Amino acid sequence: MARTASGVEHIEAARKLLKSARTADDLRLAQSVLLPLALGLSIEQTALAIGRSSGATCTMRTRFGKVAAGEMLAPRSKRELRNRANTNLARERQILDQVLPDAATGGVVIIPLIKPAIEAKLGKTLALSSVYRMLARHGWRKLAPDTHHPQGDPEARQDWKKNSPALWTRS
Repeated sequence: MARTASGVEHIEAARKLLKSARTADDLRLAQSVLLPLALGLSIEQTALAIGRSSGATCTMRTRFGKVAAGEMLAPRSKRELRNRANTNLARERQILDQVLPDAATGGVVIIPLIKPAIEAKLGKTLALSSVYRMLARHGWRKLAPDTHHPQGDPEARQDWKKNSPALWTRS
């Protein structure tokens, strides 16, 4: 016979989490604690009910108990871990509004020229790719096509455009 589930002292915290869960992971965490204690399910039955493996369910229960007892800090969310912005988004928006006033009215943005201004506002150096990512985060994209080759002949290009052969002809 399987041993009885431990963690009765954390049942109220699990019930609170069950009521206030905003994500599926929070819901599964609360269920992994409550189902064995309230309904007497085994770890395998609980794992089947919440859609996780037995090992993952056991780890979730253990972690919840340690966090509730204050022995361990709660794990940070993935959103907190993946924020790679240079500053918060509102501050980035403010910097871009200050640096790019004429670009909003149709001016051309040349990134290497505005990079020092952005660095001065942030107070740290940035890679060029970081400036491109910052602009992409705020909806800026490349609108103008690349210019022509500097060694090209504009007259020959126009002649070619006017007199280029048709792609196919009817036979």
